[in-house]
Amino acid sequence: MLNGQDIVVLAPRRYGKSSLVARARQELSTKRVLVAQVDLMTTPTKEKLAEKLAKTIHADVASRIFRARDAALEVFRGLRVTPTVTLDPDDASVSFGFETGRRAADVDATIERLLTLPGELARERRRTVALVLDEFQEVVEIDPHLPKLMRAVFQAQPEVAHVYLGSKRHMMRAIFNDENEPFWRSAKQLELSVIRADLFGPFIVERFRRTGKRIDRDGVALVLELTGGHPYATQELCYAAWEATARSETATELHVRAGLVAVLRSEHAHFSLLWENASAVQRLLLGALAVVPGHVFSDEYRRTHRLPPATNVQKAVATLVRRELIAKRSDGAYAIVEPFLAQWVARTIGSAAG
Repeated sequence: MLNGQDIVVLAPRRYGKSSLVARARQELSTKRVLVAQVDLMTTPTKEKLAEKLAKTIHADVASRIFRARDAALEVFRGLRVTPTVTLDPDDASVSFGFETGRRAADVDATIERLLTLPGELARERRRTVALVLDEFQEVVEIDPHLPKLMRAVFQAQPEVAHVYLGSKRHMMRAIFNDENEPFWRSAKQLELSVIRADLFGPFIVERFRRTGKRIDRDGVALVLELTGGHPYATQELCYAAWEATARSETATELHVRAGLVAVLRSEHAHFSLLWENASAVQRLLLGALAVVPGHVFSDEYRRTHRLPPATNVQKAVATLVRRELIAKRSDGAYAIVEPFLAQWVARTIGSAAG
């Protein structure tokens, strides 16, 4: 980001993409880098996208450059669609509203102009700007033509680092790896993985110690065995184990197992909904993968777990991958992405799943 590099950050949900960018943002603030961020999951229409873009460009770029409020708002004059500007009396924050029903060409021109502003402001003030687009794969859902418009603007902005975050990896890969797509090979790709045990273990020990509690070596080992180093799952289980540990006590494997029960109880409604929305074949496959990840198309795996023919399994795999519930590992085996979903299926559904 500091060097103006465009980058794609890929990872499943709850891997810490946003937290990683937030940490980078904190460090960049000391180097006079301006960072604007928009979550495309909150912009279902082009008008909403325009509103969010205007708001973050005003708050995080223009207002940092122009201290006077009128000067910061002046950069938005001349937009094809004139926004309604609202000042919040409580915190003095500025919001922008773009009415619906305008011609598509006018809305597109407005978005294009908003996207050019970070580059213009960066050049004029000799500042580095980063534009972070969270859940970027949603751009296709907003309008299939938006990637082409965005790419046309972004390739002329060497002073702006464009950071694309995405949790639906199959969609993100299609956007950036398909040679027929506008963003083909336009950014460096970084895929986040689980955190190694030799890094996560000492962190867990230190976090317990800071609170006046301890966790022993076996407790840490069990946590990482159950979560596989999944960032959010590890923190969630550690918190539950910490809650089960009295002050000045040391958490052991027993506390971790008690924490796991508490986590599965808290996630029950979420996992139940995922299960209800799965087809019969998808449930069978999830039940098998909860027991052991594997090469699900092989005759041996399907026979062992009583799965249907490979063509049926293939359809189930495609759907579950698209829903980010399972993923293919580097060894070619498929596995359930969320560690606690696997635990929940194994404990709650049990043999009925397979």
